[in-house]
Amino acid sequence: MKIAIITNAGISSRFNEGVPESDKKLKAIFYEKDSKSTLLYHQLLKCSYADKIILVSGYKADSLGEYVKTLEDELKDKITIVFNDHFSDLASGYSLYLGLEEAFKYEPSEILFVEGDLDIDDSSFAQVIASSKSVLTYTYEPIYANKAVVLYKDGDDKYRYAFNSSHGMLTIDSPFSCILNSGQTWKFTEIDKLIPANKKFFDEAKGDTNLKIIQNYLDFGVDIELIPLKRWTNCNTRDDYRKIVSYWENEE
Repeated sequence: MKIAIITNAGISSRFNEGVPESDKKLKAIFYEKDSKSTLLYHQLLKCSYADKIILVSGYKADSLGEYVKTLEDELKDKITIVFNDHFSDLASGYSLYLGLEEAFKYEPSEILFVEGDLDIDDSSFAQVIASSKSVLTYTYEPIYANKAVVLYKDGDDKYRYAFNSSHGMLTIDSPFSCILNSGQTWKFTEIDKLIPANKKFFDEAKGDTNLKIIQNYLDFGVDIELIPLKRWTNCNTRDDYRKIVSYWENEE
């Protein structure tokens, strides 16, 4: 069974900055004209190859559930929503942990994970889906310490991640042979290693980001394919959303 996980638990603070409380929205389902012009809908279309799609909710979970009810049956029937009741006090790792625990119930052959605030071009996403290996992705965006997740290869030829969750300066404490801007999209094909990686996260670092689970998985030793994403946009603000919509309109 192939499973896709999309996490949408975060509080969308930058997206809703300066917006009255009554008008704040979950950015994954935000739209201005067409109810299908949402990040979530476009991600669901890309993930429709999967047998099961797991959505992890948190902030404004009710609105996410209501939106899913409006979808066509062929998408809606694949969706399971998992609620993260620690969306406001734990980091992104706990959302991925919950999504993976739900996924393991179905004894999957592979799991794709994409963060819910991303838009990725169709051809790059198709490459991730088609790979027979576990996948790490990177973008061609410049690396800024205050927003990028860094993927690098260390002196032992192993992939590692670096990220400052406070969006400040970033330090890499070891020599590296390459450094890339992570595409925040992954595929896991060695489930027997992903299960203990997820358990280790819960036992040792459940307040950490989703990168901790992924690093645990890599540390077990897995066969990796590195895939570039040709067009990648991280939707942090409403201006980012409008830029993404313009991409969709030009691609139609």
